[in-house]
Amino acid sequence: MSVINIKQLKDPVVLLAVGFGSGLTPKAPGTAGTVLAVPLYLLMQPLPLVTYLLITTCLFIAAIWICTYAAEKLGVHDHPSIVIDEIVGYLITMIAAPAGWLPVLIGFVLFRLLDAIKPWPISWFDRNINGGLGIMLDDVVAGIIAMMFIQGLVYFQILS
Repeated sequence: MSVINIKQLKDPVVLLAVGFGSGLTPKAPGTAGTVLAVPLYLLMQPLPLVTYLLITTCLFIAAIWICTYAAEKLGVHDHPSIVIDEIVGYLITMIAAPAGWLPVLIGFVLFRLLDAIKPWPISWFDRNINGGLGIMLDDVVAGIIAMMFIQGLVYFQILS
């Protein structure tokens, strides 16, 4: 795996892709990127749902381009340090989640677990879609599955 150098980090798009450096951790960069997503979620959580969805959708669209650009600059299709996909995936996980630390923690664990083990259909997107969209989609699908699980917990009044 190629090592990211300081010159590459001076590129603001690459810096966004690596989560302002959170993805540069030698162990579990995806987890570090998801940790960065938590305060962003906490800032967005009080927003009306439509606003939350609009911001998350805009981030997703921008992140496709950011991932494409960063992968090209880093010379690796899905460099482990690229974590903007984890950030967007976690924001998707937390759509309409109840406020509080327990949902934040459950969402974090579910999303990371799904992203790490990549069960079907997540694995299909990971293997079959290329470019920035491919980098993003496995995390988007993991986020959707985790969100559905959280909403199931809410529906059955296990989480409120």
